[in-house]
Amino acid sequence: MNQILTFALLFISFFLILDTTKCDEDETLAKDALLKFIAELSNNNSTLILGTNSGWNSTSDPCEDNWLGVTCNAKTLSVERIILDDYNFYGTFDANTICNVESIVDTLFYLSLKNDLLQGKNMDSIDKCKHLTHLFLGGNRFSGSLSQSFSRLNNLKRLDISKNELSGVLPDLSTISGLMEFEAQNNQLSGEIPEFDFSNFVAFNVSFNNFGGLIPPEGDRFPVSSYMDNPLLCGAPLATTCSSLPEEADSDDHDKPKRNLSRDEILMFSGYILIGLALVFVILLCVYKKRKQKQKKKELSLEAMKKVAAFDHDSDRITITSMDQSKKGASNSGFSSAAVSSDESNAAISQSLVVLTSPEMNNGLKFENLLKAPAELLGRGKHGSVYKVMCDNPNMTLAVKRIKDWSISGSEFKKRMQKLDQIRHPNVLPAVAFYSSRQEKLLVYEYQNNGSLLRLLQGIHTGQMFHWSSRLSIAAGVADALAFMHQELQHDGIPHGNLKSSNILLNNNMEPCISEYGLMSSTEISTIQNQAQFPSSSNVFPITDENAEAMFKADIYAFGVILLELLTGKVQNNGLDLASWVVSVLREEWTVEVFDRTLIQEGASEERMVNLLQVAVKCVNHSPEARPSINQVALMITTIRDEDDRSIDVSASTSTII
Repeated sequence: MNQILTFALLFISFFLILDTTKCDEDETLAKDALLKFIAELSNNNSTLILGTNSGWNSTSDPCEDNWLGVTCNAKTLSVERIILDDYNFYGTFDANTICNVESIVDTLFYLSLKNDLLQGKNMDSIDKCKHLTHLFLGGNRFSGSLSQSFSRLNNLKRLDISKNELSGVLPDLSTISGLMEFEAQNNQLSGEIPEFDFSNFVAFNVSFNNFGGLIPPEGDRFPVSSYMDNPLLCGAPLATTCSSLPEEADSDDHDKPKRNLSRDEILMFSGYILIGLALVFVILLCVYKKRKQKQKKKELSLEAMKKVAAFDHDSDRITITSMDQSKKGASNSGFSSAAVSSDESNAAISQSLVVLTSPEMNNGLKFENLLKAPAELLGRGKHGSVYKVMCDNPNMTLAVKRIKDWSISGSEFKKRMQKLDQIRHPNVLPAVAFYSSRQEKLLVYEYQNNGSLLRLLQGIHTGQMFHWSSRLSIAAGVADALAFMHQELQHDGIPHGNLKSSNILLNNNMEPCISEYGLMSSTEISTIQNQAQFPSSSNVFPITDENAEAMFKADIYAFGVILLELLTGKVQNNGLDLASWVVSVLREEWTVEVFDRTLIQEGASEERMVNLLQVAVKCVNHSPEARPSINQVALMITTIRDEDDRSIDVSASTSTII
């Protein structure tokens, strides 16, 4: 008997262990799916959008640690609701991500992603979230036709797809017997309205679409505002009646005897046709000329790119010289010359693209492919233009900086690019290739998808979150990188020369990358600096001493302006001299008025904001000699960041104890 009991206990324990293991695996799968879900929604920027205290990370549990927007069952600790409205997500909602995970599907009944900027993906899988009763996707950028899988959400009670870019015919949603609310206004949906059981509905709106035909029976339970601005829709409660008069009129026309046209009428109509054809010909000719002019402009704008194609007269191949080859003496100057006709004697001699040390580039980058790749003009400034070029081989997106009228010689430019290529820092964006001619220079970089610090600062005014910890981290990263570059390039006399928030790019991890370092000669830097008394010209304060030390001090002033932009949320532009404004406010002892209101609302430490403000004010001192060195600046900012990190750790420990 004892043996039987022992065996039974062992058998039960075995199954309990299996069940516990399965539960742990399910929890892990659910958490991984949720983390992938938020990464797709936020385009891998969830920390920036939701904040560092949202809980969405791999070291916490969505239910036990109360992830922001997630509601769980208190007993089973399973996810029941996900509500992430009004966060300005600009990524993708992929139905596969959460609707293919059994532990989520079995309990999730409420999903709301209203008023974001999301696009849809794999929406055919939405019916796998079979227990959904509330689905709110309004106010996004979903496009195309609504998937048939929506009609298989049999438990659905409320569905909101309003204010999107949906088109086409609705699936037969009338098969969902328990549906009580349907919001689809402000789309481009067409076809007939499904024959819903309106007796169950408490809310219904399909206004501002392209629906047509008769409003289904009992649809007049809802007001005109639920159907307005559907030009082809008719029937109660609309004033437009569905009449058969047009069809009757057509049938009457068929019954009338046809009259033969007279000779004069034939000539008259023939004249009209000839005149119409002539007008069409003139319009087509104008369009052709206009397109030809546009093509010519486009060719001129890409002239710099075309100059880099150095053709061999025998094989007609483009020559690309790598930096490694140049160092080995493969060519005299790192470039190869191309023949220029007598008509082009005044033009710059075309030379080869120099690809810097990058195996991927050396093996795959062919400049003829770069020339054929789609290009988009990102911006045009005083010193040149920037293009976004999408290459197929290698499969990557590049940014091409085109610099015009740079007084630096070709050999000096080559030496500078070689030197900059040797000095690498993770927060400085290196060039992957370059090209030089008498008239212009080209620099090729890897394109950074997350844009610039300037765009991030401008987003504050549209409600985009930019937390204090992120701002402080960016400031520290730029300061460290600038200190490193100044130390390494002091002897060569190469400062940045044009440091500003639009030249601070953000990589995939939202870490800062200084771009366009060293793309100014000393003469041009001096010119920019001497115009700095006018805010529209530059961030750099005017200097009178043009020695190397003064040029590096100008970088410190520019960095001070960037710190002020991070603290105030304002951007240096044509209408605002930020440094002068901050100093004038501080004279009145209104220190708090300087700071960005969102930082105050966030609860950022006022003491550490004031400390960083003091660093910024020192950097923008009118006297270059009075400004601290970049090493001192980097040390002060690192100290402030370390204090902020410690305070976060202490707060987290305190909340854990409580």
